[in-house]
Amino acid sequence: MPDEVLILGGGVAGCAAAIALARKGRGVTLIEREPTSRHKVCGEFLSGEALEDLHALGIDVASLGAVPIDYVRLAAARRAAEAPLPFPAASLTRKALDTALIAEAIAAGVHVELGRSVQALNRTTANVWQATLDDGTTREAPTVFLSTGKHDLRGHTRPKDPEQWVAFKMYFRLAPAQAAELADASELMLYPGGYGGIQPVEGGVANLCCVVQQKHLARVGHRWENFLAKMQQDCPHLAMRLAGAEPLLAKPIAITHIPYGYVRRTTEDGLYCIGDQAAVIPSFTGDGISIALHTARCAAAAYLAAEPAPLFQANLRSALLAQMRLAEFAADGLNNPLARAVLPFCLRVWPGVMRVTARLTRVAQHTAVTPQAVAG
Repeated sequence: MPDEVLILGGGVAGCAAAIALARKGRGVTLIEREPTSRHKVCGEFLSGEALEDLHALGIDVASLGAVPIDYVRLAAARRAAEAPLPFPAASLTRKALDTALIAEAIAAGVHVELGRSVQALNRTTANVWQATLDDGTTREAPTVFLSTGKHDLRGHTRPKDPEQWVAFKMYFRLAPAQAAELADASELMLYPGGYGGIQPVEGGVANLCCVVQQKHLARVGHRWENFLAKMQQDCPHLAMRLAGAEPLLAKPIAITHIPYGYVRRTTEDGLYCIGDQAAVIPSFTGDGISIALHTARCAAAAYLAAEPAPLFQANLRSALLAQMRLAEFAADGLNNPLARAVLPFCLRVWPGVMRVTARLTRVAQHTAVTPQAVAG
């Protein structure tokens, strides 16, 4: 007999949903394309909402080496400004977090298949979902949670990215003085065509994660080395931070097709879409992991309450849309030359503006989508 729930994707959202459902006694199979957890393009910022959800799942981020983040700094051109975060936050590599979540899923009774790629997902005549794997074998279940992150599944793709964003991630070991300066802060760097963030993670390492529009990347020959040099030229604060730094990866991790602002409108019966398959918020908010956990928690609650997937998806969209539109508006502002020049000055004069913005672009932990049980 097939399990009643099949979860495609073993990242943050997929594991969170799997754990929640398994703890309620549901039979769950989780399929993850990677054989082991690995580094991913991610800012690795854990907001207060994310920390609450992870704690509820049994994940102790402090024991994994998570670094507390108390401040945010905004740097553009030759100006920089700092403000305290209005909520607790931390930073932890996705490799460490995903490893812990997979282990917790297995402990909860989830049947986990690693190193298996799903090639297709189709609805059978018996109203059962059938996933075809890379070796031609199939897995079936009446309900599927689609949580493949930034990777679309054929036949279930999201719209194209009109801005043609490219994201890069590189780990650095900073010079001692710069590591001490970064310490407990997350720094947002603004430059023409995009923005980047740098913050400490466990092991005395700094994570630089940045996005740029394809047309701006083309101007530096589509080369990471040239783009990194141009970022430092446009944002001297980043040049200062990386002075004497040692890159820790042979080459950056990169990904394209990031449809920022996307919020899924609907879905099919028995197909709950979560994580980046449900919503993709601009990276500068640091809310990606929080939204992954939030959508997983809401979808699991909806399924357990027998709320049909199309109704859940519509409710989730309604709950996230205002936050997403505000984040898009703010992201457009960050890419405006005048805003880049003025923002650090505004933050110095009124540090509370960062606090207000942070609150407005966060998932409201206690306004989750309320499942509506189906009568009869």
